[in-house]
Amino acid sequence: MFTARPSLRFRPLVLLAVALVATTTALAVPAHPDRAEAAIGPISWQDEFNSPAGTPVDQNKWRFDIGGGGWGNNERQYYTNSTSNAVHDGQGNLVITARRDNPGNYQCHYGRCEYTSARLLTAATFTQTYGRFEARIKIPRGQGIWPAFWMLGTGGGWPDAGEIDVMENIGREPNTVYGTVHGPGYSGGGGITGSRSLSSPLADGFHTYQVDWEPNVITWYLDGVQFHRVDPARLGGSRWVFDHPFFMILNVAVGGNWPGYPDGSTQFPQQMLVDYVRVSSYTSGGGNPTPGTSRIRGAQSGRCIDIPSANPVEGAKLQIWDCNTSAAQSWTFASDGTIRAMGKCMDPAWAGTANGTEVNLVSCNGNTAQRFTLNAAGDLVNLNSNRCVDVREANPNNGGKLHLWDCLGAANQKWSRI
Repeated sequence: MFTARPSLRFRPLVLLAVALVATTTALAVPAHPDRAEAAIGPISWQDEFNSPAGTPVDQNKWRFDIGGGGWGNNERQYYTNSTSNAVHDGQGNLVITARRDNPGNYQCHYGRCEYTSARLLTAATFTQTYGRFEARIKIPRGQGIWPAFWMLGTGGGWPDAGEIDVMENIGREPNTVYGTVHGPGYSGGGGITGSRSLSSPLADGFHTYQVDWEPNVITWYLDGVQFHRVDPARLGGSRWVFDHPFFMILNVAVGGNWPGYPDGSTQFPQQMLVDYVRVSSYTSGGGNPTPGTSRIRGAQSGRCIDIPSANPVEGAKLQIWDCNTSAAQSWTFASDGTIRAMGKCMDPAWAGTANGTEVNLVSCNGNTAQRFTLNAAGDLVNLNSNRCVDVREANPNNGGKLHLWDCLGAANQKWSRI
């Protein structure tokens, strides 16, 4: 890529690390599950794209990357700043169009360019550390088409400054959205990736793509349903580089090492419609609070996590019970990531990671399996398994037992400190 901009990145091999990809299917959960919103503040930046048809991009909000150097991925398009490639449609959308054309006789890294498209970024107009980054998008389709909504860190080169991919799709996998982070030691094919697949192509309609980014945790959502989470424990000892300002990028690439290249089945032009992009601020009052002691109350039942019979025996199976001020419900969020009561630690049985693993009370042993975080969404997540503390069978009654389960956004997985 022939540019001095800090937006240089190489992401051609994101899917080669297959073991890092966690794919789930569409889940029958509410589109907007209950969340603890304390850490997500008011909207700090937005573009609703409500300008008249034919209006260019608002350059007080977006600027353009321009060129056809391959962008580190052997892509085939030339990015322009023309309204032929990025324009308001007069119906409340930004339209980014990838075309099979070359009206300016543009030259690309492989010769005369075959395609044009657009890549918009906020590097010169807006950056933010932490918060909610959300866009409602109808993606394009077709072999070799690669739409993305993503972010890059400021103040350094790639990958040391970090990358957060809110949404990526490749045309040969029309039903699947990918969310990824890249950083030093986990870039390119080593990016930490999650995905979610729907029963129909994403290009059939608008969908909401979102990350909630907090200190030490980033969480991805498709249409309000969580599908991926990353924290420092997922990096295998590599450096966490997500504590400084990032800027946003919207683009549609054509071809590249990951998506492959257009073929006879690919139709042009292809359009990505963006209904809005909204950024909300982060407030330090939410998420996993500072270390201290409190009760942990369930959103569904209103009852608190409890040690049965106030008996701290090894392996006691944790439950929910009417909230009270006893030591059996006094949980300390320790600085090492453990959650402690009565001299012992919350623990998944036998350091298990599977759905259905019981959540017990055992001696604190330094095992990473005993690390938990309570995030701004109200999920109490076991970091070793990346699964949520869940009330078994959504039992709201006294004595309901706890286990680990995929984070679904359901009320029986939502908790708050009181």
